[in-house]
Amino acid sequence: MAAQATNNEPEFPAGGQGDSVTEIEHVANPLQRLIQQRLKEAKLSYGDVARRGGLPRSTVYTLATTRNLVRPPRPATIDALAKGLDVPVSVVRAAAAESTGLHYYDEAPSGHQPGDQERDLLIASIEELSAEDRRHVAALVESLRKKASRDQSAD
Repeated sequence: MAAQATNNEPEFPAGGQGDSVTEIEHVANPLQRLIQQRLKEAKLSYGDVARRGGLPRSTVYTLATTRNLVRPPRPATIDALAKGLDVPVSVVRAAAAESTGLHYYDEAPSGHQPGDQERDLLIASIEELSAEDRRHVAALVESLRKKASRDQSAD
């Protein structure tokens, strides 16, 4: 069943014309909630957001209605969506990352040195990995963190 928009009204997944904000919050990922909230608050349509941000309407629609994002949108898409929704880029970036199971932090973690090329490469290339590969990387990272924690406890 495909959602259809009439009279430039936003299309809400799973429940027609947005039964209630609470219901939408339960079925939507963080990026969907952000988009739907801004559509409602600013009385915008997908087309309005697309025009303001310079994105295809289909991209805005897909991001607003895809429940399980496989990977975060590209940085240029995030920037354009933020412009179209009139919210800070960091808000869209964090919602997009959380929607794919990733965590995004605006501030560098303690101990991170600017210009750390290995760290920057890992972060930049995460989008290019398949979901299965991301799970493997996450398991490896978790294993290394547990080892470091054990090593610190032993000292």
